[in-house]
This record gives sequence, structure tokens and C-alpha cells, in this order.
Amino acid sequence: MKHNWKPGTMIYPLPAVLVSCGKSPEEYNLLTVAWTGTICSDPPLCYISVRKERHSYDILCRNREFVINLTTEDLAFATDWCGVRSGRDYNKFEEMGLTPGKAGVVAAPIVEEAPICIECRVKEIVPLGSHDMFIAEVVNVQADDRYLDPETGKFELEQAKPLVYVHGAYFGLGKRIGKFGWSVQKKGKKR
Repeated sequence: MKHNWKPGTMIYPLPAVLVSCGKSPEEYNLLTVAWTGTICSDPPLCYISVRKERHSYDILCRNREFVINLTTEDLAFATDWCGVRSGRDYNKFEEMGLTPGKAGVVAAPIVEEAPICIECRVKEIVPLGSHDMFIAEVVNVQADDRYLDPETGKFELEQAKPLVYVHGAYFGLGKRIGKFGWSVQKKGKKR
């Protein structure tokens, strides 16, 4: 039996990411975001949704650039801490021992400890209600070579142990079930 609930956001799991922003070290900030995702492959577009009262909101509006830094189980504490503390009161990079690195294209810093850093330029800000959606073009991606398969060159993100957010809690991923298209591939091939 199913129960009817009031409308709400129950699409889970979501990536728990650290978004870095700011043009100079004095302005650098991190915020934790779970309202994020892919919008389009070609051109590569993604989004983050941010409340107006967040310290980073004005930085994002002013600079129109940010970096989505994927997080890992090892970054779980820092990810949570950066979501419940304000950049008005703390230098989050210093407090969490994270390293602001140079992005390849945008002025915002990357998080050196992140396995993937997705550099973004804002194309549009859409007011939605509790959050505004920052629709952005992906202009560069930096991948940590620790997770590149030396033989195939494939990026093995699962080795980084990604962190996800599920209805108020953080989780690691769990075991692999299959790969895209395995349900229709010829028998005898690996999932």
C-alpha cells in the first residue's frame, strides 16, 4: 500500500558536491549543494540551485562562475561542515584543511582534494521560489589522475568512493549492479 504525502522533493540519491566560487582568495568560498545535476550533453550544461540568503549567492551572481567539486567518503565531514557553516563567519578552505587550486578556465578555485572539478560559467539564473537555479555551461573538467586506468585511460570514479545525499543523510555508493545497456547486451558479456 502507498501513502499520499504533500508534494515535496523526494528524488534521491543526489550527489553531495562542494561548489567553490570567488575570483580572489579573499572572496573564495565553498558551499555544499545537493540540488545539482546535468541538464544537457551537447552543449554540456548543468545546474546548481541556491537559496538567496546563502553567503555564496551574491558571489555567484556577481562573478557568474563556479566549480562543482565532486565529493568522496573521505570528504564527508568537510562536505557537511561547509553546508552548515557560513562563509560570512569562516574561511571554509582553511577550517577544513582543503586546498584551493587553480582552475583551468574560470577564476573560481577548484578543490584539489576532489576527484573531479567541473568548471562552470553561468548562462542564466532562474528564480524558482525557495532556490534560484544557476544554469551553467561546463567550460572545463579537471580529473584526478589517481583514478585514471593506466591501460584504458577510463576514469574510474567509483574508486574515489563518491558521496551521495539521501533525504537528510550522506551515503557511499555500494556495490555495482550493472553498466548502462547491460540489460540488452548479448549473453555472456560482463555487466
